[in-house]
Amino acid sequence: MKDRILIMDDDEQIRNLIAIYLENEGFEALKVSNAVSGLALLEEQEVDLIILDIMMPQMNGIEAAFKIREEKNMPIIMLSAKSEDMDKISGLTAGADDYLTKPFNPLELIARVKSQIRRYKKYNQRAEHEIIQIGDLEINRSTRLVFVRGQEIRLTPKEFDILELLARHKGTVMSMGKIYEAVWQADALKSDSTVMVHITKIREKIEDNPKKPIYIKTIWGVGYRI
Repeated sequence: MKDRILIMDDDEQIRNLIAIYLENEGFEALKVSNAVSGLALLEEQEVDLIILDIMMPQMNGIEAAFKIREEKNMPIIMLSAKSEDMDKISGLTAGADDYLTKPFNPLELIARVKSQIRRYKKYNQRAEHEIIQIGDLEINRSTRLVFVRGQEIRLTPKEFDILELLARHKGTVMSMGKIYEAVWQADALKSDSTVMVHITKIREKIEDNPKKPIYIKTIWGVGYRI
């Protein structure tokens, strides 16, 4: 599937020029003449990168970038006819990832598009690997944060380690001894009560009804499973 680039610029010649260069490099180019139309298009279609002009009628690029960043995180390359540092700072503060001053070399713009697409895809692959999503439960292995239906759940370090371990081995039954050895990095001597207490506390925090858990299941005589 081709990477889809949205061009927001009120100058038709610039829109068409950018589109030609993008399409020659194998991208799909979408073109709008103002930010209002661009924001509406973003509600209907997924795009991989936005090329956004600052000076546009109805809504300027700075305002548009702020609105885009409320919900979207794809790269934004901002274009401006001005070269003042404050314009660049304003664009980057609004959420732009890169900035080019008009007139620009189309080949330089294409190089920056490719660079931002590569960075974005690499970041997303890493982020997907770091986040475990199970129903309404979200576990971020990088930040060690846990959310249930978007609400942050505060776990102790050991509680997080147990939950992350079970989630990482989703569907696998893990004995209390194996959980203890993995989390406490010690031989599982009299580990049952320690693990059991921690599981109980985790359930109290993440389950709607800890007595009828939907996430951490007890497999009697064996251990626990997510």
